[in-house]
Amino acid sequence: MPHRIIVLGAGYAGAVTAGRLAKRLRREDVALTLVNAEPDFVERVRLHQLAIGQDLRPRPLSEMFAGTGVELRLAKVTGIDVDRRTVAVIDANGAEELEYDTLVYALGSGWNTQGVPGAAEHAHEIAGRPGALRLRERLAGLATGQSVVVVGGGLTGLEAATEIAEARPDLDVALAARGELADWLSPKGRGHVRKVFEKLGITVHEHTVVTGVEADRVATADGTSVPAAVTVWTTGFAAHPIAKATALEVTGTGQIVVDGTMRSVSHPEVYAIGDAAMAVGPGDKPLRMSCASGGFTAWQAADAVAARLTGGKLPNVPIRYFNQCISLGRKEGVIQYVTADDRAVRAALTGRLAAVYKELVCKGAAWGVGNPTLGMPTRRRRVVQQPAARAGSAVEASA
Repeated sequence: MPHRIIVLGAGYAGAVTAGRLAKRLRREDVALTLVNAEPDFVERVRLHQLAIGQDLRPRPLSEMFAGTGVELRLAKVTGIDVDRRTVAVIDANGAEELEYDTLVYALGSGWNTQGVPGAAEHAHEIAGRPGALRLRERLAGLATGQSVVVVGGGLTGLEAATEIAEARPDLDVALAARGELADWLSPKGRGHVRKVFEKLGITVHEHTVVTGVEADRVATADGTSVPAAVTVWTTGFAAHPIAKATALEVTGTGQIVVDGTMRSVSHPEVYAIGDAAMAVGPGDKPLRMSCASGGFTAWQAADAVAARLTGGKLPNVPIRYFNQCISLGRKEGVIQYVTADDRAVRAALTGRLAAVYKELVCKGAAWGVGNPTLGMPTRRRRVVQQPAARAGSAVEASA
């Protein structure tokens, strides 16, 4: 029997892993299935562009994986039984169970309301394509002078606020941040963000905690009420809830605890990547939820799975960060250079050149999905580890 590998989720991490495994393993030795709810690859780092009316290039998964040996299964994952090694899915034909020998969990994350009253009912999110499209429709219906409040001063909040303000200068755009505007950046980076915000006329509510969201306003901890015809919620991400409902060892936030090869510490036939994994990087710091972390973990997991199945050498590539790329509309940006463990250094690239840099990074990320070995020569190796032997092997479980 071929070794059955199922990859759940075709975001940046899942799609790269499926493609990389297809180029590492002989097709006759594996049955490689990629399960995803949507037929297209979604460029999540561009969803703020989609929300303000820009049309993104279609990227059908069927075309991206044509001829690779990856079987694309369009279905929604409804459950996982890690003891029976099955995945429950539902599609247009109904419910079904898929069996696996190796599972790669890449279901990612969604928006995080932080439990704030009214956020789920009244706020909009751009953590996924459906949410971005709903926000797109709502923004298109706003009249001149109406207000938009972006809650959250992280990367997504900065990009959303500037994109909306640039595309719709007729709107009253504001951003509410818990701390100082862009306070994690270097002085040069912070200064440029503030300059762009002032240029675009974005009102900044610093050191502001939003405690409630209504249909036409947000309430803050100091008792202030800020008008908001539209509230955009960008206060971080929450891991997909399915993992927390399984026997897998997870953190309190629902992320799967993994070792250095992205392998579950409780179930060795399961790997977790991207936002779904609690992976540790330089300085023993957890990797942040990001496209960059998704790429690192995807390469590590794919190469580890291939090495274990073919008897090869396990990968030991250090995971480290180089920069944070922030678009501030279509004409401005900040490239903040960072230490290996993601702390800002003094150096930063700003302005038009930074915007071009960020655009190249976005294009490169999408290209990487279709070219998972980064254009390097590949060799498909024979699988030597059989499922029955692996399941009962104490040696393999401790590898």
